Amino acid sequence: MSEYFNEMLAADQSARAHYEVFHEWLHAQTALSLSRKRAEADLIFRRVGITFAVYGSDAATDAGTERLIPFDIIPRIIPTAEWTRLEAGLKQRVRALNMFIHDIYHDQSIIEAGIVPGEQIFRNAQYRPEMQGIPVASSIYAHIAGVDIVRAGAGEFYVLEDNLRVPSGVSYMLEDRKMMMRLFPELFERHKVAPVDHYPDLLLDNLRSVAPQGVADPAVVVITPGMHNSAYFEHAFLAQQMGVELVEGQDLFVDDNHVYMRTTRGPRRVDVIYRRIDDDFIDPLAFRRDSSLGVPGLLSVYQSGRVTLANAVGTGVADDKSIYPYVPEMIRFYLSEEPILNNVPTFQCRKKDDLAYTLAHLPELVVKEVHGAGGYGMLVGPASTRAQIECFREKIIARPDAYIAQPTLALSACPTFVESGIAPRHIDLRPFVLSGETTSVVPGGLTRVALSEGSLVVNSSQGGGTKDTWILEQ
Repeated sequence: MSEYFNEMLAADQSARAHYEVFHEWLHAQTALSLSRKRAEADLIFRRVGITFAVYGSDAATDAGTERLIPFDIIPRIIPTAEWTRLEAGLKQRVRALNMFIHDIYHDQSIIEAGIVPGEQIFRNAQYRPEMQGIPVASSIYAHIAGVDIVRAGAGEFYVLEDNLRVPSGVSYMLEDRKMMMRLFPELFERHKVAPVDHYPDLLLDNLRSVAPQGVADPAVVVITPGMHNSAYFEHAFLAQQMGVELVEGQDLFVDDNHVYMRTTRGPRRVDVIYRRIDDDFIDPLAFRRDSSLGVPGLLSVYQSGRVTLANAVGTGVADDKSIYPYVPEMIRFYLSEEPILNNVPTFQCRKKDDLAYTLAHLPELVVKEVHGAGGYGMLVGPASTRAQIECFREKIIARPDAYIAQPTLALSACPTFVESGIAPRHIDLRPFVLSGETTSVVPGGLTRVALSEGSLVVNSSQGGGTKDTWILEQ
């Protein structure tokens, strides 16, 4: 039996029930026909401008360059029963996280109960004392959440991390589906695949539902750091799909405790801002004074309830990797329910025993910076050299509170069309959870794939690709 769970094939190499139709179709295809379809997809993606700016590459010449995120033409398929459980677990988790964020900025009952240490919150770089005691619309902080899910072992799903600040990737989910429908319309005649193209409408409805109280017809905008941001394509794409304005900080201003947008017809009031700018840069009067990306005075308007920011300022405290180990207890504390989805077992290096275990087992573990993202600042022990491990050991010893460690999971693999042909590659899944008047999840998400053989790092910034994700309807 394979050491990892194969999404398409059972142990005897027969197709799993939900893959049978696709498996039969795939075996009827030639390598040449699949190569042509992949080339067609690359050409269209490049023509449309679906690129990702790469930063922090080892090669200085690559930093800031535009690349296509590789797209794989073999979809990841999930049956209805599995998705139903995943969806319930995602909604449960995000509800608890929203309650947690509200609690730490108000009553702090979870701290008083001794479940989460106060120092883990108040010393967290993402904690914003400016939000203490400030009510937000509908008590929702994480309006858009991207929760990273992996399948490991015999096929159990685990939550790898929660992305609650400015989660990205949904545009690739939508464009991947459009591409598959264009390239292989016959497959959608053979499979009843749940649609995802209504996501922009759901997002707009969600944003409008959390407008300031008393606003009947809220004006929504998407604020971007600008065209040089790695996810700018997504910012522009979502604004266009929702039919709202894409703005930069210089396009907005504060007057009489309201936010206005400059237009050719004069100032227009803005009620909801879907922000793709981090807290530090959103308001130079409140946070980083050297920021030219934000709107001076925006925080004071937000604190007075005259504008909604999605996601809320201070939300990042809950997606820090040092808070992640406490989420199952949050669910029990706030919802009086058992978690539907499990965490990956996690060692907190700030704890003496966990630190000792981590240092003794570095070659076996994945070690992450608690504030890290994008696959940077991490050690994958089994794939690292002795020198890399020893270098990382020194970093952990110097700042143990800055790291967590997890066992190296045998991530599930999905057949992928690579240069050598069709071969298994490791994947994860990022579904997107929208919270407003209701909590909703579009059926599917962004499946990311590690294209290098044996690699477990799926991040696009580290050379990973994407797949279309099919949820089969009954």
